[in-house]
Amino acid sequence: MQHPAVPDLQHTHTRPIHWVATATAVAGVVALSSVLQPDAATAAQSADRATATGPKSAPAHIAPPDPATVAFPLECGPVDAVVQKKASGDLDGDGTPETVAVVHCDAPMGTPPDAVYVITRDTRGGKPRVVATLVDPEERRTATALTVRDGAVRATLLGYSSPDVPSCCPDVTDDAKWQWKNGTFVSDTPAQARTV
Repeated sequence: MQHPAVPDLQHTHTRPIHWVATATAVAGVVALSSVLQPDAATAAQSADRATATGPKSAPAHIAPPDPATVAFPLECGPVDAVVQKKASGDLDGDGTPETVAVVHCDAPMGTPPDAVYVITRDTRGGKPRVVATLVDPEERRTATALTVRDGAVRATLLGYSSPDVPSCCPDVTDDAKWQWKNGTFVSDTPAQARTV
C-alpha cells in the first residue's frame, strides 16, 4: 500500500533559532508600545482637567481636596461615614478646585440617606474642610448621579412623596443644581419633581 506523497515542508519544523527570533520580536513590540503610550501621570492630569471645568480652570498643580481626609458633620454611631461619589471643579471662580462628595453612614442593612457636601482647602494649613451642605441626611435623599460642570453642581436625587413611603422604595426623582452666587450656594432645582 502506497502512501500519498506529502512534500517535506522544512519551514514547519521549529528550531531553537526560530524561538529566539520570535522572543526578540515580541520584546521589541512590548518595548515600543510602552514608549508610545502616555504615562499614568499625564493621563491622570488630563482626566482631572476634564472634570475640573468651571468659570476658571484650576492650575494643573493644584489637586482637588481629597474627601477621604475630611471629618464630615455626619452622626454615624458605631459605623463609619463612606464617600459614595465625588466630583471636582472650580465652583467659586477663584482658580482652585473644590470637591463635592456624596456621603452616608456605612449601615449594614437598609438604605442610609445621603448627604452632599462641598469641600475646599483651608487657606492657612491647606487641610480640606466642609464649607457647605447641599443635601442634609435628614431630607432622606439618595444621590444616584453627581457632576461638576461649568461651575455648577448637578445631582439626581431620589426621595419620598410622604413619610409613609418605606425607605426601600423612593418614589420621587429630582434633578438638582447648585451654583455659587453672592457668597452662597443657590439651588436651581426645578419646582416639579418627577414621580418614579
